[in-house]
Amino acid sequence: MTRTPTAPLGGPPPEGRFDRRLLAPMMVGAILNPINTAIIAVALTPIGLALGAPARETVWLVSSLYLATAIGQPLVGRLVDIFGVRSLFLIGAVLVAGAGAIGLLAPENRDSIWWLVAARVILGLGTCAGYPAAMHMIRAEGQRTGLASPAGILTLLSVTTQTIAVVAPALGGVLIGAWGWRATFAVNVPLGLATLLLGALFLPRRTGLEPAPEDRPRIDGIGILLFAVAMLSLLVFLQNIAPALVWLLVVAVATGALFVWWERRTADPFIDVRVLSGNGPLLRSYVRSLLTATISYTFVYGFTQWLEDGRGLSPTVAGLVLLPVFATGIAVALAFGRRPEVVGKLLVGSAAQLIAGILVLFMTGTSPIWFLVLAMLVLGIPQGLNNLAIQNALYFQAEPARIASSAGLLRTFFYLGAIVSSVIYGNVYGARATTEGLHVLGWVVVGIATVFLLLTVFDRSLARIGRTDGDPA
Repeated sequence: MTRTPTAPLGGPPPEGRFDRRLLAPMMVGAILNPINTAIIAVALTPIGLALGAPARETVWLVSSLYLATAIGQPLVGRLVDIFGVRSLFLIGAVLVAGAGAIGLLAPENRDSIWWLVAARVILGLGTCAGYPAAMHMIRAEGQRTGLASPAGILTLLSVTTQTIAVVAPALGGVLIGAWGWRATFAVNVPLGLATLLLGALFLPRRTGLEPAPEDRPRIDGIGILLFAVAMLSLLVFLQNIAPALVWLLVVAVATGALFVWWERRTADPFIDVRVLSGNGPLLRSYVRSLLTATISYTFVYGFTQWLEDGRGLSPTVAGLVLLPVFATGIAVALAFGRRPEVVGKLLVGSAAQLIAGILVLFMTGTSPIWFLVLAMLVLGIPQGLNNLAIQNALYFQAEPARIASSAGLLRTFFYLGAIVSSVIYGNVYGARATTEGLHVLGWVVVGIATVFLLLTVFDRSLARIGRTDGDPA
């Protein structure tokens, strides 16, 4: 089924190759989430000082976006699968701009922190459309052109989000220095409007992957509600582990079991657990995403704390020590991304994770800077290869009709890994990030990396991905 030609800026899409006019809305939509995930880090202290809000309240500016996106990504992805990319993409852009306006106009008093938390929830929901919509469009273009392996486009998507994650904290610092903390919210107004304009100009009303209007499945409201309750309970418990909150874990397990029971019996499930349970390769990709995020965030946040507390570096120097992680990640993604095969990337990435964890075991309070930078260079290899390979694997493993919701669920597992990492380093360190605590984190990373490596070595399905398909990008 051929999609409607793009209007009004130009004619039918080119035959036999990816429609490059789609790149601008895809990339802008995909960066909305990572830029807001990273930019808030430098704004927490200025917001707390301006509003008189303690850290236990400002932390909800981070948690609220995690929770909204972890739940919203598969939901919005499913809606993209059913209704197409354009309408959901445009709605998301409006929510992003609206959230920015709330943060810009919120009154500056003690209770305003909750206005900002509400803005971050709306922002999280608004950014949920970008990545699932991009994956849907890439799959639709592959179907339209008959070229099944758009490795170059997938690489561009991965590198774009990685680059934004590097640039966003520095951008946040510049914005706060020039216009104050409100600028970290206000930046979403032009970003949202630009996304709205690009989506309206270039995204097609139909792609050919979504069902015809008369064939659309009903919305599984009960399944969505059960999934949201289970995820919300689990994520809040993980972020605030305490005996008094065990009931949240009980609610998460019970609701999750009820969710699986319901999804196996309903005709049009929100997440088709019957197909998913039989799709071992896709399930293993989700687990790899969780493990990769756990290692990555444990290093980025846990290691950074130790650099300042245990090694005695200034925040500026600690940030410079971390730069090789992102620089190497982008470099290896660009160098190897155009090859569609994933098994080699995952093997090299998992081995590098293991080596990075071992290097941590040899760090002390007097370790030379060159040794710390070496460890970060090694860690940058899986930062670039693993995320790219997992994304490429999902492209082939997911059902075409559910590519957006599958991509959204991949992001849910990634955010779950980020939250698990905060639980790990928070409980290991306690009040201070000591060298002894860092070594415990090193052993944790070694253990997780070993599981990742075994999960890759014994997954024979990976060898088939990208073997016979060319790259249309």
